[in-house]
Amino acid sequence: MIYEKNIFQKNHKNIDLRFGLAYPNIYKTAMSSLGYNILYNLINERQDTWCERIVYPHTTSIESNNPMKNFDIISFSLQFEEDYFNVLEMIKQSGIPLKRKDRSENDPLIIAGGPCATANPMPLSDYIDVFVIGEGEFTINKFLDRYLENKNLDNFLDMDGIYIPEFNNNAKIALIDDMKNAYHITQPIITKTDKEDYKTVFSDSIMLNVSRGCTRGCRFCMSSYLYRPLRETTIKELVNIALKTRENTNLNKITLIGAAVGDYYDLEGLTKALESEGFQIATPSLRIDSLSRETLETLKKSGLKSITIAPESISTLRERINKSISDEKIFSVIKNAVDLDFNIKLYFLIGIPYESKEDIEELANYIEKIANMHKNRNYIKFSINPVIPKPQTPLQWEVYNFKEIKSKTRYLKKKLRKYNVKFESPKKGLIQYILSCGNREVGAVIEKSLTEEVTLKEWQSYLPNYNINDELPWSKIDIGIKSNFLKTENRRLKTKKQTPWCGDSPCYNCGPCN
Repeated sequence: MIYEKNIFQKNHKNIDLRFGLAYPNIYKTAMSSLGYNILYNLINERQDTWCERIVYPHTTSIESNNPMKNFDIISFSLQFEEDYFNVLEMIKQSGIPLKRKDRSENDPLIIAGGPCATANPMPLSDYIDVFVIGEGEFTINKFLDRYLENKNLDNFLDMDGIYIPEFNNNAKIALIDDMKNAYHITQPIITKTDKEDYKTVFSDSIMLNVSRGCTRGCRFCMSSYLYRPLRETTIKELVNIALKTRENTNLNKITLIGAAVGDYYDLEGLTKALESEGFQIATPSLRIDSLSRETLETLKKSGLKSITIAPESISTLRERINKSISDEKIFSVIKNAVDLDFNIKLYFLIGIPYESKEDIEELANYIEKIANMHKNRNYIKFSINPVIPKPQTPLQWEVYNFKEIKSKTRYLKKKLRKYNVKFESPKKGLIQYILSCGNREVGAVIEKSLTEEVTLKEWQSYLPNYNINDELPWSKIDIGIKSNFLKTENRRLKTKKQTPWCGDSPCYNCGPCN
């Protein structure tokens, strides 16, 4: 049994445009995405448009059970590279011609947005008509206005935030400049269900958009580069949004959402302000160096039971990826979390450039030491994942060494077998790397996978291999970061030279702040 509150129902006879907001992953994941929810509410505020959700594996809408092929526009949200397979499957199953060159004006216009589309649209460029580069809420209303006037694709070429594969145009990222101009949901969809696959990650919770962007500059992290600069919502506005949403929904739990929640200018002040209004507070993850004992105590008092932190690796490797948090600080935060009886989840990486066998041995000992900080090992969980070089980051010229990752994973599994550790598959990491940094040709192997199994050997034939002065497949996409800045950051992987957070240092002139 599934019940939804606050969905939009409109009479299709009274609208000019039917918009299918497609999510190529299961309902639970789709409705846990703040961006997906924002677009749903924002577009439905238009009187001329009905935005309906289409969620994998279905190809009909939730609101009216209308088939995908009957919509005017289908928009895919690309949050994860692995969802590319589901995108093509949904198009194919809907009866819409799979490749854009085979479609006619009678078929829906297929667009896509999200971080993966922004960073590198090339792998899906033979299948998607238009990519939205940046934050969709900045672009979407202007795009729909133009579509209703003139559907020809060349009508959109002068818009920021639009990449059209047919023209292979230069595209500049489009972002909301100030959180005062951002769209904040105060009447979210609420799902009630007893089905596990439909229970959202933030069920019974108000997703509060604290900030966007991150300028910490962790060299492996796409979020550190795609959405610069950091933009924050004021405490006063966040409290007002929370109060209005509670009035509309009766929800009393807050989940703080943002790429850099821990960097919020006054996190302790925000949590205290929300707590004083009677809210419970949760957050998906927090940056270690922003977690004081006082902040943890406030979060605990508000009802938070679990915290997620990411030490990433041992200290020397943290320096390579520009995350120079001291071991002293890490162990202090973990000790405080243990004292306060939190469940703790920690994320670690393997495959960092210049990582040695000795580093992996040290990492095993490091994780073992953390695990033994709690008398009950079930309260501390670890996730170990291979580093995936991502486009638009300093690691975009690095390689994914499958053989080494496999060997390191095998060693750590054996060494840490008595602890609560989850490992990501080295093969899955390899495929994600190819989908992340691949060119237009990768689309062919994605399409092939719809009808037959693709061998590891065939996947490896698509492995990228870029030199630092090569023109990259995503060179047409301008996210505002200067190429020389990324090259300097790449060189610093080897020297371990730090680039301090620009919040605490002079401007590096990296690009986005003009």
